[in-house]
Amino acid sequence: MITRVYRATLFALYQLCIVIGIVAMPLAITARQAGITLPIHQLLENVEDAYEASHSL
Repeated sequence: MITRVYRATLFALYQLCIVIGIVAMPLAITARQAGITLPIHQLLENVEDAYEASHSL
């Protein structure tokens, strides 16, 4: 039961990170033009790895 809740929570977090990435796209484009890179991709990769690892539980 806890594993199911954990997977559902990770899935919701993964989806939330995707939405944040889409919403932050204009900010990221502006920041990149200024020479700053936002680490949103790292956050998304970490959450994705955790979600995929939860399937092996």
